[in-house]
Amino acid sequence: MQRSRIALFVLTALVGSVALTGCDQAADSQQASAPQVVPVGVITLKSQALTLKKELPGRISAFQIAQIRPQVSGIVQSRLFTEGAQVKKGQSLYQIDPATFEADLAASEAAVARAEASIASTKSKASRYSELLKIKAVSQQDFDEADAAQKQAQAELLTAKAQLKTAQINLDYSHVSSPISGQISKSNVTVGALVSANQTTALATVTQLDPIYVDLTQSSNELTQLKKAISSGALSVDSQAQTEVELQMEDGSTYPLKGTLQFSEVTVDPSTGSVTLRAKFPNPDKLLLPGMYARAAVVEGVKQDAILVPQRGVSRNTKGEPTAMVVSKENTVESRVLKVDRTIGSNWLVTDGLSDGDQVIVEGLQKIRPGAPVNPSEVSSSATADKAQ
Repeated sequence: MQRSRIALFVLTALVGSVALTGCDQAADSQQASAPQVVPVGVITLKSQALTLKKELPGRISAFQIAQIRPQVSGIVQSRLFTEGAQVKKGQSLYQIDPATFEADLAASEAAVARAEASIASTKSKASRYSELLKIKAVSQQDFDEADAAQKQAQAELLTAKAQLKTAQINLDYSHVSSPISGQISKSNVTVGALVSANQTTALATVTQLDPIYVDLTQSSNELTQLKKAISSGALSVDSQAQTEVELQMEDGSTYPLKGTLQFSEVTVDPSTGSVTLRAKFPNPDKLLLPGMYARAAVVEGVKQDAILVPQRGVSRNTKGEPTAMVVSKENTVESRVLKVDRTIGSNWLVTDGLSDGDQVIVEGLQKIRPGAPVNPSEVSSSATADKAQ
């Protein structure tokens, strides 16, 4: 009897132990099947007004270039400048032998004096004949001839004065002067050289470097898209900002002075499909030289309610489309397909797929998948940028 009681007690203990083990396994199974809430770092998007700029390639060209050529023929007597120096507008550069031109000037002055003397004689005669004609002392023909002689003398005086002016101009042209201010090149002729009027070879070249032009090229397609964006209201125009241009030099450094946009061509180059924009920059230190390559940032317009997303929060799907992981209202992960315009610093400018107030996941992306529950915490934009670098 005693043995039966002992056996019954042992059996009851074993059944209880098995039951407890089954409950623990069921609880562990429920815990294993419940999804884990993953902590993630997010950026809450805020729309902002953004000034959009476009980098365009370009070449630097001189503000003014003057090729110095003689306008009269003769022997070069002297060179009156230092090669490579700065010259001023109107400064004499060469002296051509003036002897022939001085002689022509003297002859023209004598012709003027002769014509003036002839006018005095013919005018007096015509005046006397006019009075005699009234009393029929001379014939009408005699008066007409005297009047014609006076008018001819006046015409000869005008011709003589014109020849005198031409002689004076030729004498002045024997002093070859600079039409602009700028830096002069080396001389292509020496003293004693024979030069001719309007010859093809320039004596020297004067180049004005301050200010200086930068000729930029923009594709016609980009220009068309920009005009459409402005006309549709997607971009607004800031007239003052859109005339400012920033320049990057060949070595990658930023030019310290800002330029102004002068104009845009109205025709498209058929060989390149691009239009030319010209900007003018101050160049007091002569850092910019004609022919140099440069890139310039031109303001396109202002985009209101722009959405910027850190680049590390955007990836690509199997189709190559940009995507971002967003925290939904239920604190679950939602995948969004985006449309992006361009990179601005360490951010993407998103034009579709995200809106103001969306929480984009930028930390913990490797631990999540669409639909998974998450525990979002805000991450500062500066910290995100530092990690991205």
